Amino acid sequence: MLACLAKIDEFGASLLNSLGQKVGVRTKIETYTEVVCKNHAPNIKDRPDGLIVVRNGSREWRALVEAKVGSNELDSDQIEKYRQLAKDNAIDCVISISNQFATSPALHPLQDVQKSRSKIPVFHWSWMYVLTEADLLLSQDLIADTDQRLLLNELRRFLTHESAGVKGFDRMPKEWAELNKLVSSGGVISSKSSDAAKVVSAWHQETRDLALILSRMTETTVTERLSRKHKLDGAARVKDEISFLRESQILCSELDVPDAAAPLEIIVDIKRRSVDVGVTLRAPEDKVSTKARVNWILRQVKTANSDDLYLRMMWPGKAEPTQYLISELRERPELAEAERSHLSPHSFHIFCSKRLGARFTQQANFIVDLEAIIPSFYGNVGAELTAWQRRAPKIKEDRASAEDVSTRGISEDAQEYDP
Repeated sequence: MLACLAKIDEFGASLLNSLGQKVGVRTKIETYTEVVCKNHAPNIKDRPDGLIVVRNGSREWRALVEAKVGSNELDSDQIEKYRQLAKDNAIDCVISISNQFATSPALHPLQDVQKSRSKIPVFHWSWMYVLTEADLLLSQDLIADTDQRLLLNELRRFLTHESAGVKGFDRMPKEWAELNKLVSSGGVISSKSSDAAKVVSAWHQETRDLALILSRMTETTVTERLSRKHKLDGAARVKDEISFLRESQILCSELDVPDAAAPLEIIVDIKRRSVDVGVTLRAPEDKVSTKARVNWILRQVKTANSDDLYLRMMWPGKAEPTQYLISELRERPELAEAERSHLSPHSFHIFCSKRLGARFTQQANFIVDLEAIIPSFYGNVGAELTAWQRRAPKIKEDRASAEDVSTRGISEDAQEYDP
């Protein structure tokens, strides 16, 4: 992987850009494996897996690399040693690579690494992220050099071989089942629950994996939609989402698909043992009646299989939302305005809701079902939807020329004006 990073221009640029390192035409990238640092403390006997050196003119940026494969997980103590090694040798940062997922390279999957007081940054790439970047560059035909395309495809072929040990997030932690038992028995999640913290951390890994799965399926870069606060502070995100989980028994996430009508909204309801995925669209303002607005969105739902597919309508003022199965509205469109004949909905939430029963509580089957439901909804419904937007303004008949809107023309309008 390091050799390809150094020798395949677009691949190196893509990975390094994710760390904030700009790679230009004159940038020189060098990579080394099994490096030995000149300066090291007596207690540091570990040897980093690699070193990346990026040169832009007289400026040099260097990073130590630590990689784990298969089920081997990163060790925070080892990373702290490499941080010290980087500091002692004027190396800018540490990069870890494993099958663990990070929302962004700057938000490390290990909480202890995030909380460390060390000033040496630690970035993280999952192997699936590396594979996804290679796959997107090839599928979008972004590699200019033929030989480099062949090299990158060989890396892609290698990373997808079972012996390489590269895998997606495939199971929730054992605490997932315990949390489900607690909620189903009517228990309250403690504010200091370690089970909740581990479940939320696992959920973040799964939502990142979902974004990468959709990226490869759509051949575009799908990202998680986060607040500015949560993008910069992973610990704050975990704390806030544990609090939300305690209050609602819900895990949620939003995924941004480029050029889609709206973000994908994912809701995992532990109490109902259900998974909901949907999008919210503004109702067309050029249509007045509820029936016309509802027909506008129903015409966009192309899939014949509308089982578990719902339309929720949001109304003005304090009126509560109403919702119906898509299949019911197709047969009886008058249902939409039955309870709100004097109002028109201002927005719609179209979503698929699946109750998973016992499979919901199972560590592996929950992930299997989730990774089937989300892409299926997007492919069958989300990708077909178009957001409403106002039409471009037209030139008025009585103002069709520049002379009509000159000072003389406007003066005439002013004189004839009748309020």
